[in-house]
Amino acid sequence: MSTPLEQLAANGVSIWLDDLSRSRIRSGQLSELISSRSVSGVTTNPTIFAGALAKGEGYADQVAQLASAGADASKAVFEITTQDVAEACDVFAEVYAATNGFDGRVSIEVEPGLANDTAATVAQAKQLFAKVNRENVMIKIPATKAGLAAITDVIAEGISVNVTLIFSLQRYREVIAAYIAGIEKAKASGHDISKIHSVASFFVSRVDLEINKRLDTIGTTDAKTLKNKAALANARLAYQVFEQSFATVEWAVLADQGANVQRPLMASTGVKDPALLDTLYVTELVAPQLVNTMPEKTMEAVFDHGEIPAGSITNRYEESTMILLAVAAVGVDYDVVTELLEQEGVDKFVVSWAELLESVTTALNSSK
Repeated sequence: MSTPLEQLAANGVSIWLDDLSRSRIRSGQLSELISSRSVSGVTTNPTIFAGALAKGEGYADQVAQLASAGADASKAVFEITTQDVAEACDVFAEVYAATNGFDGRVSIEVEPGLANDTAATVAQAKQLFAKVNRENVMIKIPATKAGLAAITDVIAEGISVNVTLIFSLQRYREVIAAYIAGIEKAKASGHDISKIHSVASFFVSRVDLEINKRLDTIGTTDAKTLKNKAALANARLAYQVFEQSFATVEWAVLADQGANVQRPLMASTGVKDPALLDTLYVTELVAPQLVNTMPEKTMEAVFDHGEIPAGSITNRYEESTMILLAVAAVGVDYDVVTELLEQEGVDKFVVSWAELLESVTTALNSSK
């Protein structure tokens, strides 16, 4: 009998863990998840690193060395997080080789405070890539307006990119266009485009949280019946955008030259509402070439009691379109919601970055 996670992988979904810490790497637990939970990659963000550093597990020696060398908090964060990611990349090296680069990926994010600065984002992406120095690293860049240009420029350098904080279908189309433009530039510059990979992280649960609040405020029966439906509809239609965008004649030319599709990644898939099934944003989003990055709690829930369909996206496009139209009809403005969520996403990571710097500053001072 295969496990639900094995069934998920068999149906074309790559399972990536949305968490990382040095203790998880060095204890062997991360490696064990590859065999026991079908995990084939890792994503990180400032919140994850802030949590890991706050607990302090496994970081004391490096913090002491950095303190004695006179490193400030920013330098220390750079050194600590890139070391964790490099070690995690090594753990996934065999997965990376076996999947020809599609999996075995570990993502590290540019500083969130740079989200509206294209040049600074590109510069730091190149620094992170050089420091980690592993082919299977992905640099995370937010899908802000400034981020779109950065995505193109970083891909053009031959660097694989995880585009994060995508909420709207229109922004997703712009992200795909930025990726394809980057591939064209990379090819023109002589890079081996078969080595360049990208995922586009489409956020799920936060959409329901924000739209549910607005539906409750509207308060009508029609509004309340739409609760907890918009996020899945939005995510499913994102997959339709993916299918359409990489089915063009123009893309076929690049694909023939070795280009890889930018795979859709479902992020923020932990269920926030305790009234909902805790596997909802995984089992209801199954399709080939998809990535689902899960908090460990969600991953364990799927392993324990997930019921995995052969597919739960491509047969739901019409229904999903009708749901978003119905949400608009009761008075919820989709564009306002997705713009708000993008800004809140950046702001939350800026706060987490500040907490990370504070934790490291305290640790550095304690080591002196």
